[in-house]
Amino acid sequence: MVRPRCGGPAGGGVHVARSLRRDLRRGGWSAHLDGDFATVVAACADRETTWINAPLADLYQALHGAGHAHAIEIRHDGAFAGGLFGVTLGGVFGESMVSARENGSRMALWWLSTHLKRCGFTLFDTQFLTPHLARMGGIEIPRKTYHTRLTAALRRKADIHAAPLLSAEMLAAQP
Repeated sequence: MVRPRCGGPAGGGVHVARSLRRDLRRGGWSAHLDGDFATVVAACADRETTWINAPLADLYQALHGAGHAHAIEIRHDGAFAGGLFGVTLGGVFGESMVSARENGSRMALWWLSTHLKRCGFTLFDTQFLTPHLARMGGIEIPRKTYHTRLTAALRRKADIHAAPLLSAEMLAAQP
């Protein structure tokens, strides 16, 4: 059986609940791009069941050093709250995310999705559709559609460092 992929246009289709916007407006949230890549990967791997083993973590670190893997680290009142890391190829970003406190991974997804759109990415590949991602607007894409979108996105020139991350205030003001 062939599984469809989960994804969609980077920055498009992410549903941001009013409660998440309210939490952001209350303050204390910040985002950091590539500030502590190893911490985000380690946090994503720190689960009872994980696909991220030591050799893969080393590989991701090497890809990060070569400029092909990136992480967004979310902090609340200075403490690690969650994050998301992945590999970039053309206009594609593939990810793994983690939450260390309520709304940590949701903030990471919102912040990074908005950032990717601003930087020219067109496909945010989340691999599997979880209930969490579905609530935020993730969709399953039929394999043929995914391949068409992937082919087009791989041909794009996108740069995750083309624009600075939005501040919490600027992110909250986004439609």
